[in-house]
This record gives sequence, structure tokens and C-alpha cells, in this order.
Amino acid sequence: PAGQLNGTSGEEAAGQGLMAGINACRKVQNKEPIILGRDEAYIGVLIDDLVTKGTEEPYRLLTSRAEYRLLLRHDNADLRLTEIGHEIGLISDERYARFLQKKAEIEEEIKRLQKTRIKPTEEVQSMLRDLGSAELKDGILAADFLRRPELTYEKIAQIVSRETPLSPEVAEQVEIQIKYEGYIEKSYQQVEKMKRMEDKKIPDKIDYDAIFGLATEAVEKLKKIQPLSIAQASRISGVNPADISILLVYIEQGKIAKVK
Repeated sequence: PAGQLNGTSGEEAAGQGLMAGINACRKVQNKEPIILGRDEAYIGVLIDDLVTKGTEEPYRLLTSRAEYRLLLRHDNADLRLTEIGHEIGLISDERYARFLQKKAEIEEEIKRLQKTRIKPTEEVQSMLRDLGSAELKDGILAADFLRRPELTYEKIAQIVSRETPLSPEVAEQVEIQIKYEGYIEKSYQQVEKMKRMEDKKIPDKIDYDAIFGLATEAVEKLKKIQPLSIAQASRISGVNPADISILLVYIEQGKIAKVK
């Protein structure tokens, strides 16, 4: 019912029902509500959109609505939300202990690969030739080696093996976090940047038509309403977070197009 009252149905409504139940319980306990950020969960994206923008038709949560979707992956849901789930009593101590063990194994293996050097032995060179990858000219850290597109953690583990093999779930996280470290770090930087700039003022003379990448609907709404700040713009129905990110970059770079 909570979600249906807010203009959604199906999974979107169920997600709001879950949050409504959690926070109703916390209110009875005189505790602060749990508010998930846009960078923490898709439910956070959904609720923020409904609260700040509203909806005139049933809201559908698409990945394109989330500007930090690289952080909201299905494979890291436990890493994002288990701490919160345990804190509010939805995750058992036993399950939480397993999570902490998994998290520790991921961190330890990443550190190991960042310190372990792989030498250009015949075994390594032969494997690279079979994969169609460039042979090593010198030693290389295992973590840097894993960043090669054609290499997997499984291949790396054959060269720098462990006494106890990792579970598939842990190995997957190690590979993802190392291979895409640069992109993931960039997303975290964007999160911090957005938080710092959410109240940034919009110049009074700006040509939204000249901003490449803005959605057509966003251009129309921004021209009509003429928001004074990024915070106001973000609350306009029809202006998606992706549009706000483009607008922020445009203003920050000083590329303010004058009204013709």
C-alpha cells in the first residue's frame, strides 16, 4: 500500500513497502529513520525521485535513472547493504559473521595481489601466447596483470596460487574490484562531488539548448522553470540525475552559453 499510494506498483511498490515497514518499526523505537542514498541502493534512487520530483504516471525504476549505477551492481549488494541490515535487525548474527569473513577475504586477496610480483617465466609467457596477449618483458604486480582484459582471476590464481582457494563469490569480487578500480573510484569521486555541489547556483543567462547531452524533456522543463540552483533543478519532474550531472560539468567548466 505504501508504494501504491505514492504512484507505483509491483516491485517499485514492494520496495517502498519494505522501507515503510522498517521505518515504522524504528519510529516506534524512537530511532532515526533509515534513508538510503542514491549511491547506496536502487530503492534510494526510487524514493528520492518520488519525493523530489513526483510522478504523473506509474513510476518505473530503470537503470538509466541511477547516475551511480556502476556502484549499484547486483554482485556487491551484500557489501553495500549488509551492515545496515544487521544494524536494524534484518540480518542475523550468523549471516553477518559470514559477510564479515567474505569481506575480509576480499580485502586480503586484493592486498596480496597488489604486493605479489609475477615474473616472465616460460609458463607465464606460454599462457599469454595462448590467450593472444602480449608477453611480459619484465616482472609485473599480479593486480596490474589482472587488469589485462583477456586475463581472469582464475588464470592469475594458477600462477600465484593460495594455500586455500577462494570461493567463486570472493574471487568474482576480487576480479571486479581490481579490473574496474579506476571506474569505480571515479564514481565515488562523483558521489562526493555531487554532494558538495548540490547547492551550486545556476547562472541567470544560460542556453540549455547549447548543452550537449541534455534530454529534450529536461531542456524544455529547465527553460520553462528557470531554476536558480542545481538543487532546484534536480527536483524538477522530467530532469533526470544524468541531466544534472551534465549540467554540473557544463557549469563547472565555465562553458555558459549566452542567451541568443
